[in-house]
Amino acid sequence: MMDELLDKLKAIIDINPKEIAFIKQLWKEKSIKKGDFFLADGQICKHVGFIASGLMRYYINHDGEDKTYAFAQEQNFICNNESFISQTPTTKIIQALEDCEILQISYDDLQLFYATVAQGERLGRLVIEQVFIDTLQDLSSFYTDTPERRYEKFIKKYPGLHQRVPQYHIAAYVGVKPPSLSRIRKRMVNKK
Repeated sequence: MMDELLDKLKAIIDINPKEIAFIKQLWKEKSIKKGDFFLADGQICKHVGFIASGLMRYYINHDGEDKTYAFAQEQNFICNNESFISQTPTTKIIQALEDCEILQISYDDLQLFYATVAQGERLGRLVIEQVFIDTLQDLSSFYTDTPERRYEKFIKKYPGLHQRVPQYHIAAYVGVKPPSLSRIRKRMVNKK
């Protein structure tokens, strides 16, 4: 598990052997069972996670209805940056859709990482820049794309995930009810 995290970090920044030993001390293993939460409504996000195996979804519960807005699978970092950075309670939820094995680092230990690893702050900047770009693209898509186009983008952004994610979560992500998603999928099959 640690080797996967180190490979991910090395793909973004340069780290030397001394820094690798330090990083190994900061990240802790954790198992999360299917249906359990990495972050529940009202909690403060106190960790950044890295998924070694499993699948999670990000959602908001609005008037009793779940609004899924993202998914995270193997080799993805997980965090609610809004809560994590400000250390305030969240209304956004991160839930395991499968049993997950993750590595996580606490807020305080991430600050040590930034201060100690030569390119640590660069890593933080690059990750947050990508989160920012993804958020803007998702927001723009929600307002400008048809549900069919959003489903096409889901398939492209998350290849193979449609086999692992329940259809009602995909429908929520696309912004439609499950019967509408079935019609969209049928139309796409008929186009081919």
